[in-house]
Amino acid sequence: MAKSFRPVLRDQPMLLPVDMREWLPQDHLAWFVLETVEALDITALERTRRRGGAGAAGYDPRMLLGLLVYAYCQGVRSSRAIERMCTTDVAFRVLCAQDGPDHTTIARFRADSQDAFTDLFAQVLMIAARAGLGRFGMVAIDGTKIAANASIDANRGQDWFDRHVAGVVTEAQETDRAEDAEARGGDGDDRPDRVPAALGDRTRRRERIQQAAEELKAQQQRRTRGQAEHEAAALARRRRSEQGQPVVGRIPNGPHRLAEARAHLAREIASHQAKLDRYATLVAAGRKPMGRPPVPMADSTRVARSRRVVANAEAAAAAVESGPAGKGLPKVVANTTDPQSRIMPTRRGFLQGYNAQVAVTSDQLIVAVQVGQTPNDQACFTPMMDAAQGAAAWMHAHTGNPDHLVGTVLADAGYNSDANLTAAGPDRLIALGKRRDDQRTAAQEPAHGPPSADATPRKANAHRLRTREGRDLYKRRAATVEPGIGNLKKIIDRFSRRGLEHATSELHLAATAFNILKIHRAAPAA
Repeated sequence: MAKSFRPVLRDQPMLLPVDMREWLPQDHLAWFVLETVEALDITALERTRRRGGAGAAGYDPRMLLGLLVYAYCQGVRSSRAIERMCTTDVAFRVLCAQDGPDHTTIARFRADSQDAFTDLFAQVLMIAARAGLGRFGMVAIDGTKIAANASIDANRGQDWFDRHVAGVVTEAQETDRAEDAEARGGDGDDRPDRVPAALGDRTRRRERIQQAAEELKAQQQRRTRGQAEHEAAALARRRRSEQGQPVVGRIPNGPHRLAEARAHLAREIASHQAKLDRYATLVAAGRKPMGRPPVPMADSTRVARSRRVVANAEAAAAAVESGPAGKGLPKVVANTTDPQSRIMPTRRGFLQGYNAQVAVTSDQLIVAVQVGQTPNDQACFTPMMDAAQGAAAWMHAHTGNPDHLVGTVLADAGYNSDANLTAAGPDRLIALGKRRDDQRTAAQEPAHGPPSADATPRKANAHRLRTREGRDLYKRRAATVEPGIGNLKKIIDRFSRRGLEHATSELHLAATAFNILKIHRAAPAA
């Protein structure tokens, strides 16, 4: 019978050698990560690591990769946090074999290895395929906004660059010279125990400001070309409207809006007046017109709507002529911290970041990722669909598993366009609008069977969404891709590195960690 507490002997030396295999259970994620890394071909990573030469031996790239992947699995991306965990966390100590690298080594390894992360992502996909994962019968594509390593307050317009860029660059050069002199210890020679100044410049303020200025110039050129194309299309619409030809869609803003609105009103008045004259002619001839008599001109809803369109166009033209009441914010800006990031709208406001695209299978395996700079998702559908189809074909060629063949691709209304519906590729189902609107339309106008042979791609897609089979299939989209994105953002909710290429590399690393977690969790049930 115990009569006291267990003794706490923190100063008791260990009597036997330490066996780290006893520190973690056999089914722990750390062991699985190490086994997975051992199975990967890391030739590309080994080329980035130094062998031989003066100084201490370098760290094993497999150890660094396993440490980095496990850290991302835990949602730890900071190199300083990883360095700290190598001292305080048992799993991290096992991964680095109690020889933890410093944060600079970890950060440089991640930067030097960025080109290999895409290939490592594909290799992990193959491991998942051999484990029986990757059910491509249904693939869902969706996008999410991920914050960049930059502040939204660091956006500047052309006026700021014109007034400040020269002075800021000069100040940055003077700061660099002072820091370089301090790093050299004032003796004029590089000290061997110091990081070279070219590598020690972590801010690179001057280069980022110059890159932001170039990015702003490129955005303005694209905006100018887009405005020219928009004005040409608006002029063509106006001429067709003035010639009496029908035009589809809302009248675009610009200098031709009022003229087209007036032409549309004149066409509606002429059309309704023709109906009134035809009815009056038949009555005067003693004939009985068929159908209801046309309403008076003042009661015509089409004419009234056209008058409102003209009134709104006149108000917009008057506002343009009077000029803005005050100086507004610039429409084209560039971020001085991460020039390639963009201001992205989200449900919770705006963030400085990128548009990350994800393709997920029905068993929630990420098979393709992409990082873009535009908030709109439409242009991302075809590349993501092609990437998912390529991954499925590659996996099927190695496994022969019929599950590794793409069935139907699902996407929400943000991808709805004629180009995406008609692009070559597998079967697809794209929402027309908000979920409640599609459900109401399907309940009020249910459809059965396949669409008609002469239906356009858009009408055929709308017909399928009104059928029970189409509704049941599309319901699986949200339950597939949205949990996948939610779990991915537990791994990476903010990019650590700056620039589009670096963000793409880091997203591939995060998706690799996501898939390794998926394989590890599925392994006991396999």
